[in-house]
Amino acid sequence: MNDSSYTALGTLEARAARESGAADRISLRDYIVSVEIGAFQVERDVTQRLKFNIVVDVPPIDPALNDDVDKILSYDNLTDAIKIELAVERLNLLETLADRIAARILTHPFAKRVYLRVEKLDRGEGDLGVEIMREQRGSSDRPTAATASQIVFLSREIISSDYLSAWMDAISKLDMPTVICVDDMDVGGSAAQSEKARSHIDVLAIDQTAWRVGALQKGCLVVGSRTELLWALGQGKQIVWAPYKMAFDAVPPPRSLGGLDLAKWLAGELNAHAFSIVGADQAASQDADYYWYQSPQEFP
Repeated sequence: MNDSSYTALGTLEARAARESGAADRISLRDYIVSVEIGAFQVERDVTQRLKFNIVVDVPPIDPALNDDVDKILSYDNLTDAIKIELAVERLNLLETLADRIAARILTHPFAKRVYLRVEKLDRGEGDLGVEIMREQRGSSDRPTAATASQIVFLSREIISSDYLSAWMDAISKLDMPTVICVDDMDVGGSAAQSEKARSHIDVLAIDQTAWRVGALQKGCLVVGSRTELLWALGQGKQIVWAPYKMAFDAVPPPRSLGGLDLAKWLAGELNAHAFSIVGADQAASQDADYYWYQSPQEFP
């Protein structure tokens, strides 16, 4: 086997040695976890084994370390990066997962370069995988949530009323990044016999309503992915949330998939500063953690 083939198909350590020379490095080999991942429908609601191999170039060992674990990149940083990114949301692609894990490892000041290979062990007759290399490039480009954001939930009665445009105008004037969450407009519910099918259809109905509401306000963004949501919050955009992707990709998933319950779930995910319920039954919103409004004129 020639050198190029050995580097491509051999160990990550061989690739790292070839590309980085005599750098110091730490490694994690054959780390296996079971997780739900994949773009195909047959990969939904089942787990499959993923195998991770990671090699990280680190600065040369300093004699002043004094055997102090806090002054090195620990092996726990590698396994924690895997666990954290797997817990954020369900993903379709190994490429996305690998990139996110590498980016998280590189937030550590002692991580200079990451070689990462992740493989599916149960998808076919062989091991299917991707291999990436990422380098430390200063500050991370990964989006983060705004330091203060709020949720405004529009109930079905408001969405169906003549006051919806007035509410959208009032919300657009708020001085804090805001995510508008909506109820669906289908008062009859789904006729599907399967509980799984009903849950998908019902949340898709909320997505459809989100697109209808978002179209009422010029410059309003309808977002469905976590990455786009966090980016839009950071840009101060007016946002309507279409929950389908995040709800069904979440690990663990929301306990309830009703419109108001999904809005409350998102508020927890974003650590939202405030939560307002517009036009819902006041008896259902007496919790001190929520504000309740019936008129745009009441809005702060």
